Amino acid sequence: MKQPDYTLYMVTDMPSVYKKGFLESIEAAVAGGVSIVQYRTDGGTKHELYENGMAVRDLLKRLGVPLIINDHVDLALALDADGVHIGQGDLPAPVVRRLIGKDKLLGLSTSNREQVLAVDKTVVDYIGIGPVFPTQSKRNAPPAIGAAGLAELVPLSPVPMVGIGGITAESAPAIYATGVTGIAIVSAISYADDPRAAAAALLAAKK
Repeated sequence: MKQPDYTLYMVTDMPSVYKKGFLESIEAAVAGGVSIVQYRTDGGTKHELYENGMAVRDLLKRLGVPLIINDHVDLALALDADGVHIGQGDLPAPVVRRLIGKDKLLGLSTSNREQVLAVDKTVVDYIGIGPVFPTQSKRNAPPAIGAAGLAELVPLSPVPMVGIGGITAESAPAIYATGVTGIAIVSAISYADDPRAAAAALLAAKK
């Protein structure tokens, strides 16, 4: 598939936290400028993940926005999603690439210099770097690296990179200024009263 736009990357939260409804909030965020969506949620049965995932997939297909599935390679294949995002503790990237084929996107979470330098651009399409700031949305996250730490890692990446972790509309200008390809957002959209306005404010931070 063609290279997606990583500028404003939405990572979904638990469906219950969205004040306007889960699908409605995703659609509103896309209207505000979200260019790619990762379906991530803790808990629930595989069947529930699949049912919710199908609804998200159908919505994003209509909107023309790529869908990435967090961790669950089987779910990504079952939904025929556009890609998978994995962490350092998941299946090795070359194994996941073999499972999903060459045409789907593969993202990898990184949090330090060694992990970024180990990225193989023939296997991985993009990386997430973080957490930039302390975050409540990801349990057992590594220590926050801050904007300065992110800026040090950006030039080392052989693939597009997305800063993630505790980023808000207020801090987003400094994160975009590091040279990242995009920013990944969880709480700043999921807890917003107006997801469309929240997404628009985040996007406006890119000068």
